[in-house]
Parts: sequence; C-alpha cells; structure tokens
Amino acid sequence: MKQAFISESGKNHQKVMKFRRPNFPKFQHSFGFQSTPHSQLIHNNTCKNVHIHPPITLKSTQFNPSSSHSRSSILHNQVTCGFASMMSAMGNPTNVFWHECAVGKAERQNLINQQGCVVWITGLSGSGKSTLACSLNRELHSMGKLSYVLDGDNVRHGLNKNLGFSPEDRTENIRRVGEVAKLFADAGLICIASLISPYRKDRDACRAMLTDKSFIEVFMNMPLELCEGRDSKGLYKLARAGKIKGFTGIDDPYEPPLNCEIKIEQKNGVCPTPCDMAVQVVSYLDVNGFLHA
Repeated sequence: MKQAFISESGKNHQKVMKFRRPNFPKFQHSFGFQSTPHSQLIHNNTCKNVHIHPPITLKSTQFNPSSSHSRSSILHNQVTCGFASMMSAMGNPTNVFWHECAVGKAERQNLINQQGCVVWITGLSGSGKSTLACSLNRELHSMGKLSYVLDGDNVRHGLNKNLGFSPEDRTENIRRVGEVAKLFADAGLICIASLISPYRKDRDACRAMLTDKSFIEVFMNMPLELCEGRDSKGLYKLARAGKIKGFTGIDDPYEPPLNCEIKIEQKNGVCPTPCDMAVQVVSYLDVNGFLHA
C-alpha cells in the first residue's frame, strides 16, 4: 500500500506502508463436519446453531474475513466456516450494563399524551391481521395518536430476512419482533404487531418482555375454511399441493390464545368490517387508559 504526503520542502513523496499478516494461534483440537443433506447445508451469510460433541476446549482467535488463513476459525463461542456463521448459544453477557437516561418512558408519554403498549394481532394467514393493523393504525392517526405497524411479512424484508419458517426460525422471528415492539412501547408509541405467531410459548415470551401489563393480545378467531377461501396470496393452494411445507393450519399447528384481551370473530356468520374491528380495539385502549398519559 502506498501513501502520498508532502514534506516541509514542498516535494511530493510516497512511502510504502507494509502490513504484517497477523499470527493466528493454533487450535488445541481439530474437528470436521460430516456430510449433510442439501436442506441442512449452511450457506453464505446464514446462521445455524451448532452443537459440538464431545465438548472440546478451544482457544479464541482473531478473525479476518479477507485473510485466506482465517477461512475456518473460532471466535469465543462462534464457529466461522468460510463466510457462513454458526452461532452457539451465547447466554447473557456479563460485561454489558444497562444505561439509564434522564428522559424516561413517563416523560415521553406525557409529551404525546398517550401510553405506550403493544397490540399483538395473531391468527391464521388470511384471517385479517394486516387488515385490522392498517385500519387500527389509520383510526389512531385520525385521533392524533402515534402508532406504528410491525407487519409479519414486512419485517422479513429487513430485520428478519435471514430467517426461514422452521420452528426454530419462527421462534427467533417472534423474539426479534417482540424486542422491537418493546422498544416502541417504551418510546410511548402504540405498537401494532401483526404476525401469525402460531406458537403460544413464543407469544407468551413476548408478553413477559413487558412487565407493566401493556401487552394486548388480539386473536383473529376466523375458521380455517374462511381463511383458505380468501387465500389472497395463493399460499394455501401451494400448501395443499405440497409445494410449501410447514404451513400454519395445513401441516403445522396454530395454537390459539387461552387468555387474550380481545377476540375478533364472526357474528351470525358475518365478519366484522375493518372499521368495526378497529373500533373494538380502540375502545379497549380507551377504557384501559392507553389513549391518554
């Protein structure tokens, strides 16, 4: 590498910057991976949990992705093979501390005259989750209340684009959205999370993140036949044809809430309108004091 500089005499000089390749410590043990089916292969920029048996002791090393010497290395509990990262369970870090700020949730809520909360809309694909989320968001906006929608499909375009639809990936998908929703609620906003979120334990884990009972679970209690009849995305048809595996309601279970705050369902075989659904949720928020500080 060359770097140009001008000396006191005004002459332009060039000096060569030489970099020494770092010396990486050698492993105390070596191990290999057996061949796996294509569905289990670990591709570039993807994450997988790795369990190494039997337990081995490894020295921590530096990692330089541009160096051919570090194509396979260990960084604390992280195994890096090529450019695919496989994360083991890290647990809670011991050297990270919470930092309090002078302006807290109460001050933010007083500023915008509302109370932060999470409205978690769950149900089968085609049950009307996104419809309710958008209608509720519009209704709150017309009332001068700040809200934000975390849509299950939208978050997979960015925050969760590296996750699939296996049970483990779905759990991580919900956990990440729960953490983001918690931040929105702490900011004083009404966060509307709209996801299938099929597993009860995952939804309960998100509820446990908010200790002040500001998690409002809304169950879109619509029959499978109705949701499949809508099939606006054509996913049920693909699932029935076996082209999509692990589709909720077809070959993967949906666990309905046991004690949700709000239930949206048909009345005399008629689905409520988007406006009626939004009003039902807004009424709950108003009665429970979320629409004023």
